[in-house]
This record gives sequence, C-alpha cells and structure tokens, in this order.
Amino acid sequence: IENVWNRFLLSPTEMAGFIDGFDSPFVGSYLDVANVLPFGYPEQWLRILGERVVGIHFKDFRRAVGTAEGFVDLLEGDVNWPELMAAIEAVGYQGPVVAEMIPLYKHYPEVRVANTSRAMDAILGRD
Repeated sequence: IENVWNRFLLSPTEMAGFIDGFDSPFVGSYLDVANVLPFGYPEQWLRILGERVVGIHFKDFRRAVGTAEGFVDLLEGDVNWPELMAAIEAVGYQGPVVAEMIPLYKHYPEVRVANTSRAMDAILGRD
C-alpha cells in the first residue's frame, strides 16, 4: 500500500494499523518518501512502519511549493537523505529502493536518468 495524496492513511500509525488489520504477509507498505513531506517526515514513517515496509520510492519534494509542482530531482528538495538512510539502517530494511521521477524532462530525458543515477549513488553511499 503506497502512501499517496488521497487523504487516506495520513500517519504512519494509521498505516501500520491498516496493514496489521490484514494479518497477511502479502500486505505491506510501499513508502514514497516525497509523498510524506507535506505533512510529515519520511524517516519517522520508516521507523514506525519498520518491517511492514516492502519497498521505498526515492523521490524529492520542496515543501514551500506544496503542490505537485514541488516534485524535483533527487537532492534538490527537502528530503533529509542522511536521516532517511540512518532510519533505513536502523530498521534493517534490505528491500528495493526505486527512483520515481516526476515530472519528466521535456527534452533530453536521458539526462534525468544520468542525474538520478548519480544522486542515488550519492544517497546510497556508492561514490
């Protein structure tokens, strides 16, 4: 279950309770870190959801914009990447992290791929 801007499951405790209500290993959280930013902190969500997290979207967002136009390239927004990575380590998350980049570049979209790859390498400590 991904946290999206639909006014449903607005806190990590709500999401944890919802997931736990299924009592199934097949229901978990796909945490989109940028989608949390308008009303919370992704590192807190991750620490609270813990083992319920089965996937993570790496995406960035500027809180001051506050609308869909606030989505920006990785490392250009307000995600506290060092804190998020500390939370990933603290909960022992070993699952996938996937870049979700919006909006698309109007021209030369391959540049976004290269920029995203470099940013993810930096975030994941691969440089």
